[in-house]
Amino acid sequence: MTGFLGDNFLLDTPQAERLFHETAAKLPVIDYHNHLDPQAILEDRRWASLGEIWLEGDHYKWRAMRWNGIDEDRITGASDYREKFLAFAETMPHCLGNPLYHWSHLELRRYFGWNGVFGPDTAEEVWQIANAKLAAPSHSARGLLRQMNVSFVGTTDDPCDDLSAHRALSNVADLGFVVAPSFRPDAAFKITKDGFGAYIDRLSAASGIEISGFDTLIEALTLRLDHFVANGCLASDHGLDTLTPFAFRPITELDQLLDNARRGASVSAQDSADFQGTVLVRLAQAYAERDLVMQFHIGAMRNTNARLYAQLGPDIGCDSIADMPIAESLNALLGAIERSGGLPKTILYGLDPSRNEVIVTAAGNFQDGSLPGKIQAGTAWWFNDQLDGMERQMTQLAQMGLLSRFLGMLTDSRSFLSFPRHEYFRRLLCRMIGRWMADGHMPNDIRNAENLVRRVCHDNAESWFPGSPSSNPETRPST
Repeated sequence: MTGFLGDNFLLDTPQAERLFHETAAKLPVIDYHNHLDPQAILEDRRWASLGEIWLEGDHYKWRAMRWNGIDEDRITGASDYREKFLAFAETMPHCLGNPLYHWSHLELRRYFGWNGVFGPDTAEEVWQIANAKLAAPSHSARGLLRQMNVSFVGTTDDPCDDLSAHRALSNVADLGFVVAPSFRPDAAFKITKDGFGAYIDRLSAASGIEISGFDTLIEALTLRLDHFVANGCLASDHGLDTLTPFAFRPITELDQLLDNARRGASVSAQDSADFQGTVLVRLAQAYAERDLVMQFHIGAMRNTNARLYAQLGPDIGCDSIADMPIAESLNALLGAIERSGGLPKTILYGLDPSRNEVIVTAAGNFQDGSLPGKIQAGTAWWFNDQLDGMERQMTQLAQMGLLSRFLGMLTDSRSFLSFPRHEYFRRLLCRMIGRWMADGHMPNDIRNAENLVRRVCHDNAESWFPGSPSSNPETRPST
């Protein structure tokens, strides 16, 4: 089938067609980093309309709608979800070239079986078809994940969370996929952020530790980490919005910084960097001891629109790429962790695409021979998870590292409809490999190419995030 988003969309060689249809398309999805709500999975949430499931909390769509001149009332405001849906339909024809255009149409095709072109003229038809489907059990939270052959979901969770939803999900016998928490302790070391003192009080209550200084802060975090591990945690995650050189400070100085920040006293940028760096080193030791994956998301400039931040809070589509230098600081941080007890398995994601090579080469500096690809240059993140960004990231990884040891795609999404992005990635990967074969850049050996596709799309991630249903072991490559 040719034409818009046809069967061979992105697949422009016979090799690419075979790789995708016979190998990539059949593999389970391991989505090891996202922001899905585990409570929604536990309750098997249902949505009243496509407007609700598409536009609730989706800052990608909100950003595009603002760019198209849609009033905030029809984006995040008091308008009902039908009005918001119609506003998104108005915006869709203007999204050509934006990944939202492909993503949204793939979602309509894969979840709702609608193969048209979405816009104002077809909005009513889509509204009726999608809402009828959403009323069926197949389109509950669990049903949507099963439709996309999802085998592993890695949520993002605060150390103070009790993880009751995860505990309950682990006892659902017929769930069909794993839902694992990830430890996200950013609020415990970003000492210049508003509300830091209140957060430390929460952490103290959750851990049962009176946090009186730096060592007791680490003790409280470690206790909560063990609670996470006991509930299936396999990974941590850290948003490094700033990454500057840091120095280890005497415990007495760290105690004073913690006290100053809790009281709302002034803390310098260097004080903040020293505190953050020291916490990360200490936590990395704990991750290594527990064989957890450590993730660093580097270079987001967040909440830049003060007006909308005051009105709506964070994560509303007003973040951008930070163009800060990271080479010296990133290498220094990884080096400090290695000297302090060894690096855990680590994934480095960069938001600034001009830093891709920095991240790949930094990852290469700290491979230690204990595990293939132990330090990962993570998948194209956020503003880069479109075709050019993903191809650029994988090309640079292949040129300066080992593509065959790559962990592949993730959604990093709050939406239960976002999983066709894995298909998008897999089609692109197969196109790249198919072109390499057709152009003579690699041997025209389909078995070798299939093994590469299988590793990148599934097997490498499965080895880091075990517990998900495996693909057929008879078809898996040797390592």
